[in-house]
Amino acid sequence: MKKIFNTDINEKNINEVVTLYGWVSKVRNLGGLIFIDLRDRSGIIQLVVNPDNSYYETALSLKNEYVISVTGKVVKRSNVNENLKTGSIEVNVESLEIINTSKELPIQINDFSNTLEDTRLKYRYLDLRRKPLINNLELRHKITMSIRNYLDKLNFLEIETPILCKSTPEGARDYLVPSRIFNGKFFALPQSPQIYKQLLMVGGIERYFQIAKCFRDEDLRADRQPEFTQVDVEMSFVDENDVMNIGEKLVANIFKETKGIDIQLPLRRMKYNYAMNMYGSDKPDLRFDLKLIDITDIFKNTNCEVFKNTIDNGNIINAIVLENKADKYSRKEIDKLNEFVKTYKSKGLIYIKYDNEFSGSIVKNLNTQELDTLKQVLNLKNNDIVFIIADNKKIVKNALGALRVKLAKDNDLIKKDDYQLLWVTDFPSFEWSEEESRYVACHHPFTSPVDTDVDKLLNDKENCYSKAYDIVINGYEAGGGSIRIHKEDVQEKMFKALELTEEDIKEKFGFFVDALKYGTPPHGGFALGLDRLTMILSNTENIRDVIAFPKTASSNDLMSDAPNVVSVSQLNELGIKVK
Repeated sequence: MKKIFNTDINEKNINEVVTLYGWVSKVRNLGGLIFIDLRDRSGIIQLVVNPDNSYYETALSLKNEYVISVTGKVVKRSNVNENLKTGSIEVNVESLEIINTSKELPIQINDFSNTLEDTRLKYRYLDLRRKPLINNLELRHKITMSIRNYLDKLNFLEIETPILCKSTPEGARDYLVPSRIFNGKFFALPQSPQIYKQLLMVGGIERYFQIAKCFRDEDLRADRQPEFTQVDVEMSFVDENDVMNIGEKLVANIFKETKGIDIQLPLRRMKYNYAMNMYGSDKPDLRFDLKLIDITDIFKNTNCEVFKNTIDNGNIINAIVLENKADKYSRKEIDKLNEFVKTYKSKGLIYIKYDNEFSGSIVKNLNTQELDTLKQVLNLKNNDIVFIIADNKKIVKNALGALRVKLAKDNDLIKKDDYQLLWVTDFPSFEWSEEESRYVACHHPFTSPVDTDVDKLLNDKENCYSKAYDIVINGYEAGGGSIRIHKEDVQEKMFKALELTEEDIKEKFGFFVDALKYGTPPHGGFALGLDRLTMILSNTENIRDVIAFPKTASSNDLMSDAPNVVSVSQLNELGIKVK
């Protein structure tokens, strides 16, 4: 029998007899009449049991979260509840069966639960009954179906790639799986299907996609999980424009089908260097302004020691202007911001207020000409406050970029229900790793440099740029990709640039390098973070809200108590001794 969902019932069904199943959300005894809020996945419908009903005593025994089935007639409600989809009707119960009882719950099941998140994660199977989580999972399903249907129409084939694969260098740490058959050897869980999807292009598939599980052993935050899902797309005989064109149309289709939102295409494109200079981030949030302004030249002849030392050391001075908010920032509030930027390795935050005259932490050390020029360049008006950081470029951009976002949130500058999308392009091929004291791949070692920079792979890494692109939504990296290296000689140069030895290359990538020798087509692709995209469209800032069974910030599963200790016999089979 087809189950009728609660919200399938409406005024068109009045006088019909229906059978419903669900959980008791609330029971109210009002002057003999018993009202029951019956909840299923779709929502709540009100049931009414009269005192002369043969099931009246059964109704009296009901408690929250009992599982029941009822049969009854749909009637019009005398007092309409505008907050319920079924608020204009109710069901007069004719029969009622208790299918299962429930203990008193350890968490609250309502739309705005104030239960601690750790407790909700421990009892996740109960937390999933809450409507906000159900809505998020329904949205995730719709996004997934939209993706599959759209790519199918474009002749992409959905193909699964291996979960047990080979550990390779670069990127985050792998999750390792010990082999019982080959003691002392390990599989790795894939950080992405990167090599396999490129091999599918070598294999002539031409258009592939996959809703792929990926794994990274890295420190977590609100928008990261150790296991995550990405929409993986790869295609042959394409350039950057072809890939971005399909990628943005796919995303626009998702927005339209799941939220009814029209995204204007083509999306804006912004080069990496511009994004970093103006917004201090390679994933700029464009829902508000607050650009970073370089004011180094204003102080090139300054006697102010802080600024003079900065410039003498070849560093820079940048500012953010927060308009008409100076009176909001007491010294105590500014001290909090100072501590905030220090988490981004800044030595400290300088502030200047303007209200017909200047005041602030450094004003007495600046001359009249410098202050007048500052007012003119920053277009300062009364009650404006300027935040300044003077340091090396990386610290200045990162710290002010983070402060920019914090100021916008603290001052409600972000428009609600506004979605700002763009492509960030022309990423560097390499970034300097302080930990390893060498250049590492900015994306991954299979990303193609721009044609004019191939020779820079070995002799000018700092100025070598790649055919890489990220799609950014509201300050989140929602996805990204690149054109891949398809020529053996260029791939060899890239490996050499990353200081991989011949032995490393053969051991880690031998099979892949061999594949490039057999007629590899030009190819490229992109991946969307399904969890993060759902998070953005759900208007939550916690990725755990859109995953059925997520891990905590410390990568453990409170519900199943994983990871857990295994038996000595299991370890012996695997040839492993725990240190």
